[in-house]
Amino acid sequence: MPRYALKVEYEGAPFAGWQRQADQPSVQGAIEAALAKLEPGEHTIAAAGRTDAGVHARGQVCHCDLLKDWTPFRLSEALNHHLKPLPVAIVDAAQVADDWHARFSAVERQYLFRLVARRAPMTLEAGQVWQVKHALELEPMQKAAAHLIGRHDFTTFRSTMCQAQSPVKTLDALDISEVETEWGTEFQFRLRARSFLHNQVRSFVGTLERVGAGAWTPRDVRTALEARDRAACGPVSPPHGLYLMHVGYPSDPFAAV
Repeated sequence: MPRYALKVEYEGAPFAGWQRQADQPSVQGAIEAALAKLEPGEHTIAAAGRTDAGVHARGQVCHCDLLKDWTPFRLSEALNHHLKPLPVAIVDAAQVADDWHARFSAVERQYLFRLVARRAPMTLEAGQVWQVKHALELEPMQKAAAHLIGRHDFTTFRSTMCQAQSPVKTLDALDISEVETEWGTEFQFRLRARSFLHNQVRSFVGTLERVGAGAWTPRDVRTALEARDRAACGPVSPPHGLYLMHVGYPSDPFAAV
């Protein structure tokens, strides 16, 4: 059975998350249903990460096993046809080794969180960014973020429902930039790590927003981290500003040969 890697883009709003659910729409369920249109029967796909309800993706990766030999281009075109009109797209496909795994072969995940500060309601960007109606200061947020870089026990910044065996993770990057756009001042949080805990990114951003607003100091973030206590975390940001942007592998399956 040939195995294929799929790079997936989707809007999170219509779905209860990536993972298939019996009574709610999911991204996984949508792709598996499209696969069943190509090859009848049950299909189970595996993804690099299980995004929560409302979270978007531009570079999610999953893999599937099929009976027929498909050229990657024809496979992506056929799946996109059957995914209509859902906001899910297969942006690339590649045949991979039988033991290649979208989750376990991955060595890096990159996320983007978009936060816009403006008073007027969002219209065109509604559902794509987290909007706050007050000004934020970039430099204090950057100073606070520096405390989170490296290997730490991130108990404070993970959901109580997190199923990871250990709260210890290494955060390789948390870069925050301020961009003046035509729709407001946008703060972009870019994070990179081998893997993340459940709600870790949203817990970071919600807490750092409090620093930017002046309610917390950068040192307060360090104190919260060292507390190793979920109760010490700031507010958790909403999901609709979060994007899974890229999944890294030792050898990029989508690289042009």
